Amino acid sequence: MRKNQTLGEFIIEKQTEFQYSSGELSKLINAIRLAAKVVNHEVNKAGLVDITGSYGDTNIQGEEQQKLDVLAHEKFIQTLTNREIVCGIASEEEESFISINSLDNRHQNKYVVLIDPLDGSSNIDVNVSVGTIFSIYRRITPIGTPVTLEDFLQPGKNQVAAGYVVYGTSTMLVYTTGHGVNGFTLNPAIGTFYLSHPNMQYTETGKIYSVNEGNYIHFPQGVKDYIKYCQQEEDDRPYTSRYIGSLVSDFHRNMIKGGIYLYPESSKAPNGKLRLLYECNPMAFIAEQAGGSASDGFRRILDLQPSALHQRTPFFCGSRKMVATLEAFMHKSPI
Repeated sequence: MRKNQTLGEFIIEKQTEFQYSSGELSKLINAIRLAAKVVNHEVNKAGLVDITGSYGDTNIQGEEQQKLDVLAHEKFIQTLTNREIVCGIASEEEESFISINSLDNRHQNKYVVLIDPLDGSSNIDVNVSVGTIFSIYRRITPIGTPVTLEDFLQPGKNQVAAGYVVYGTSTMLVYTTGHGVNGFTLNPAIGTFYLSHPNMQYTETGKIYSVNEGNYIHFPQGVKDYIKYCQQEEDDRPYTSRYIGSLVSDFHRNMIKGGIYLYPESSKAPNGKLRLLYECNPMAFIAEQAGGSASDGFRRILDLQPSALHQRTPFFCGSRKMVATLEAFMHKSPI
């Protein structure tokens, strides 16, 4: 990997690692790069123009939409639709998927994209990092036919690429195509992403646990026991508690420093809160490619078979040994 290598150069260099090497996936990653730069520009104007606060509507999740949620959704949909690559897009902000025909009206496009356009958007008003999460699959229905729900309801192990963009003190795009994880930092002066974090890896274990402890009373007993374990003064513990409330930001920190992210089911959200397709699958794919692990407490996230676009799941993700210890506590107290 060359010093000062741009994202565009990196994509071209690594294109042959992809088994369907025709350049289409590279074009798709480039489209996401372009949309991310547009959204980054808008995020950086928050507070100066009227793009913060509530949009006055709710999304399919029943969550209040923020103005930047809607803007980011529109920018990514527009950019991806204008490329002759994608046959369908599913967004966390939309109830159903968007079907896209090829320009020749013969349904020749091969990829579907699932996206959370602006994760953690409620943090915008208080100037806390937010992000974009994306997941890419090859369609499984025959080329030449319209895309169907079946193309989106694939287990995470079928992903051909996944990544996220974190809009923070610097803007980074991190992604994998199944050959390791690499991070690129945006130089805002010239609008170019440069390779800054090659071959990103989780440490085997870590000293950070990330969970909203305000919901502790509602957690299953196994999670409560694990949190107490993290707080005990024994061996290399207690661990440090760090929780931002933005999945992208918490995940990014833990991958760099070593740690575990926990978003369990609870008495208030018995199926968990995070979306399997838009958040958990892409982050699980990245985690495993970086030597980490991701689980619902009992099963590997990437093995779960989705049954609905907006399906939710408990999510535990991070350094491999920490996730294994969490799973052991869950098996001891499954209720």
